[in-house]
Amino acid sequence: MLKINDINVYYGNIHALKGVSLEINQGEIVTLIGANGAGKSTLLQTISGLLKPKTGEIIFENEHVAGKVAQSIVKRGISHVPEGRRVFANMSVEENLDLGAYLRKDKKGIKEDVEKVYQLFPRLEERRKQLSGTLSGGEQQMLAMGRALMARPRLLLLDEPSMGLAPLLV
Repeated sequence: MLKINDINVYYGNIHALKGVSLEINQGEIVTLIGANGAGKSTLLQTISGLLKPKTGEIIFENEHVAGKVAQSIVKRGISHVPEGRRVFANMSVEENLDLGAYLRKDKKGIKEDVEKVYQLFPRLEERRKQLSGTLSGGEQQMLAMGRALMARPRLLLLDEPSMGLAPLLV
């Protein structure tokens, strides 16, 4: 499903990712483990098009996506939940979920997926009209995941997914 070959990413002169390669098959759950500053977030940002690799290739479902803009990568089926949640604080829970489906045109399917998110995270349904910036950290994390799911991704990238969540929910 996803193949990364010899990716090298720089922040200015700092060589952040050095020759990273990995392969993810459909149906797998893959976890990146490493110390702070090891490049986990940088790798996810590169896969999702937020950063461009200097060299190497990223192939998603037999299509080269390295260096493509983030919107086109989402359209191809990759969603990214960034570290730190990054919800749209001045928008409601509902509006944040709607933004997750911004590339979709199927209103019925979008409505069904909102209901699925609410089934997965019942707390969000209770707070659907509430401004996202007023949610607890764990609720914002649930919202960030729900928003990513609204794009119906075939590959979901989660950066620090358990941050702020209750152990039972994790």
